[in-house]
Amino acid sequence: MTNYSQINFDFIDTNNRENSSPAGGLRVKSYKSSVEKESPPVIISELPPSKSTRGRKSLKTLEDSTYLINVPEDDLLFQRQYYAIGEVAEMFHVNTSLLRYWETEFDILQPRKNRKGDRHFRPVDIKNLQLIHDLLRRRKLTIEGAKDFLKRNKKSQERFELIQSLQKIRAFLLEIKASL
Repeated sequence: MTNYSQINFDFIDTNNRENSSPAGGLRVKSYKSSVEKESPPVIISELPPSKSTRGRKSLKTLEDSTYLINVPEDDLLFQRQYYAIGEVAEMFHVNTSLLRYWETEFDILQPRKNRKGDRHFRPVDIKNLQLIHDLLRRRKLTIEGAKDFLKRNKKSQERFELIQSLQKIRAFLLEIKASL
């Protein structure tokens, strides 16, 4: 007696009378015998499951996104009086809900609201958001730690602007070095 290790079945439509089988829509497609020569095992490389866009982001993703902020230079930023919350969220690559949350947590953020309730951020608010984003994302402070930092260091905005200007100078010098 032959031992079969694998049997493949094919399900067919029972309404079609010409291919009907006594098994009621089931026919054996192929048999593989366990006595046959065994072929080397086929390794199927599985693709990693697709990453969900929901939930918490990894620390590496957050760290990479801290350098992708697209806030315009001061000259361009102060040309307009107000920016919509969607525009600001695109500048910082965050959700609008996160900006609304930061608004409730930090007193220095006070965007104007119109009658409809839409938030409009002034350039000063965007500068404060830049500072908060730096504290939370780059320096990895907690919200409470960022609040304490802002309370203790009243000149933190000036220090942040100084750090930013030094980073720009460094990037410029690195460009010069690369061109040599």
